Amino acid sequence: MAKQVALIKGDGVGPELIEAVQIVFDSVKPKIDFVECDAGYEWWQTHGGESFIPNETWEKLKKADVCLKAPLTTPSISGAPRSVVVSIRQKFDLYANVRPIKTFKGFIGPLGEVDFVCVRETTEGLYSGLEHKIGDDAAIAIRKITRKQSEKVARKAFELAEERGWTKIVVVTKRNIMRECDGIFMESVDKISKSFRGIEFEEYYIDNMSQQLVKNPQRFNQNIILGSNLFMDIISEEASGLVGSIGCIYSANFGDGYALFEPAHGSAPKYKGLYKVNPTAMILSAAWMLMYLGEMAPGKAIFDATEEVIAEKKSVTYDLGGNASTLGMAKAIAEKAMNRIKQ
Repeated sequence: MAKQVALIKGDGVGPELIEAVQIVFDSVKPKIDFVECDAGYEWWQTHGGESFIPNETWEKLKKADVCLKAPLTTPSISGAPRSVVVSIRQKFDLYANVRPIKTFKGFIGPLGEVDFVCVRETTEGLYSGLEHKIGDDAAIAIRKITRKQSEKVARKAFELAEERGWTKIVVVTKRNIMRECDGIFMESVDKISKSFRGIEFEEYYIDNMSQQLVKNPQRFNQNIILGSNLFMDIISEEASGLVGSIGCIYSANFGDGYALFEPAHGSAPKYKGLYKVNPTAMILSAAWMLMYLGEMAPGKAIFDATEEVIAEKKSVTYDLGGNASTLGMAKAIAEKAMNRIKQ
């Protein structure tokens, strides 16, 4: 029986990136059914309401095996509803955002080859939504850190290290200033570490970590970099520059029984309709989703085909040094993926 995938087509360039995914999927024919879901800023501008996610979409998300989400716009205006992805993460307790940062063959970034994984807690921290104005000229935000969620995301980080045969976790904090919040986070990491022999952990303060990533990023190769919500949002975005383009960074949000897959980049509304943005992150997020659902052969074929297209540099988008369109690059990936499936 085909698995059900709740599909959120996104804002800005989102729909054209989903077109790219569908071209690639048509070439490998995975056993899934897409269930389209309304959500996002553009939907809300037409329909209004207190949420970017209508009730019908929540029902579809609950019934689906997994969610695939294209980029969405989260406006910075005061009083706007909470972002779609934050809402879904909290509703389904998707506590671990995982972003592999690995150099693509033939496209080495400005600071050399890298290979590490960023793991970010995504249900609390400064993204908890506990923010209030306390007058016309002041506002406060609460950075909520709990042992429960800290232990969950720490366990995910150690499990990923174990799966990859890696032996080190780098934990990002600012514990010399935020002693209570980051104290709980570090105590949780220490507790979980006792179940994983042979995997050590080391603490880096966020300011030093930011500097080390651009000074000597290779020191983090074969490491899992773990941290709380805002810290790792920033660090993983900085790390994307090491592989040359945020358009190459795919990601997933994991809970205990559900997952959401998405590219790491935003909706880029200024490029909407131009079909020029890099589809790599969207395509590889979708390929990772297939592997999560047990569709290993088509998922791996897409990964291998994408790496081959990037290495050849013939059918890549402008950010990778080429002049292919979004769909042109997708078609090149689709052709190679199909050939791999046939072999």
